[in-house]
Amino acid sequence: MTDESQEASRLDDELLFLVRQYPREDWESHANLGEMARFWLQRHDMFRKLDRLIREGTEEALDNGAEATRFKPWLARYLQFFLGQLEGHHQIEDHHYFPIFRQAEPRLLRGFEILESDHDALHHAIEEIVGQANTLLGHPDSDAAGFRTALGRFRDTQTVMGRDLIRHLDDEEDLVVPLILDRGEEPLLKG
Repeated sequence: MTDESQEASRLDDELLFLVRQYPREDWESHANLGEMARFWLQRHDMFRKLDRLIREGTEEALDNGAEATRFKPWLARYLQFFLGQLEGHHQIEDHHYFPIFRQAEPRLLRGFEILESDHDALHHAIEEIVGQANTLLGHPDSDAAGFRTALGRFRDTQTVMGRDLIRHLDDEEDLVVPLILDRGEEPLLKG
């Protein structure tokens, strides 16, 4: 977890009792870190990378005055993949994994409520970023100044969503991975 995301975490000591027993630096080598948990962490890393790629690509386009005709297809491709994968990921967590984790450890109930609230907030942020992206992508290529203004608005919206997403991913990992390490992936998922 980054220093910035630690400051932004909403998880208090009461919810972090398992991460104190199973700190991040021990996760990779722990015997109970199974294939599902590894895949889940890889997905989170993919979301972090895509967020950074889109943010840095947008910043570069603003700094270097990228042409709309070159930037728009790039953004559409990466943003569509990123947001589609994120929505699907949250659906699986909300409807499959979180109910299992809630039942397994009632002391984490409030933490999972926070995470589900994050999913709702991120869903609204996705709607907002899609609106900004549609405005940007629909902007006439011939209006460079207008394109730059729309690109700046998109960047601002994406930056806020990315910050909130990274905080959420960190918080989620701090609840879920230690629970998996504590109980074992197979017994936990079989209930």
